Amino acid sequence: MHDETASLVTRLLAQRWLPRDDAQGRKALLDEAFREELDRRLDAVGLELREHPYAAYIGLAVARKSERAVFGGSDSWISNTLQLDRDGVALLVVIWALIVLPKRQRQVERQDAEAAASQGQMFAEEKPIPRDPTISPVIAERTLLADFGDKLGGKTRVGFNLGTLNRLGFIIRRKGEVAEGPLLDLAFDYERTARRILDGALGDLLAEAASRPAPAATDDEDDLPLDETEESTDV
Repeated sequence: MHDETASLVTRLLAQRWLPRDDAQGRKALLDEAFREELDRRLDAVGLELREHPYAAYIGLAVARKSERAVFGGSDSWISNTLQLDRDGVALLVVIWALIVLPKRQRQVERQDAEAAASQGQMFAEEKPIPRDPTISPVIAERTLLADFGDKLGGKTRVGFNLGTLNRLGFIIRRKGEVAEGPLLDLAFDYERTARRILDGALGDLLAEAASRPAPAATDDEDDLPLDETEESTDV
């Protein structure tokens, strides 16, 4: 007999993420009995389904009850299980803040606008949450380096870490630009992390960066997009 719950877990472990409109993914989100069985079996091995109504993908994460065993099992508490150095984690947080926070605001605003527009319709249908990829901002690598490069290890380290985050599925790099990858919206718990960023030191840095003019393009080799000058780091 086919075990659909085991199949979904195996696919998530092997592929690391699935679009939420995947047949089994949709079943996990909409079928209450299936979700209860999925949660029970994941909980038994210290995992949980990572999903968010505004995210286009689903994945797996270490359950809260297992965090100490996984992240605190050595002499010091580790920040991740992906061998990301501190500057790599810092870059991931910055990119998450620059892409996911404004994306979420746009999603909420669009959903509110659609709800307001449908109020006067007698038989208006509930609109799905907008997850169009065009809602997500795209960051120029040149701008990212100018605004945060000195705090994230310089051009070489930023280029290396962008390549790593690209391979891990957090971002997509295209022609000197950084776009949202499948795992970026699932990287952090939005409800826990967003306010800490906005109210913390990073919020001040983001506001300062937003107030500065974008760096002008030049023909100097040092100003080439990082994916061209640091191509060897993405192997």
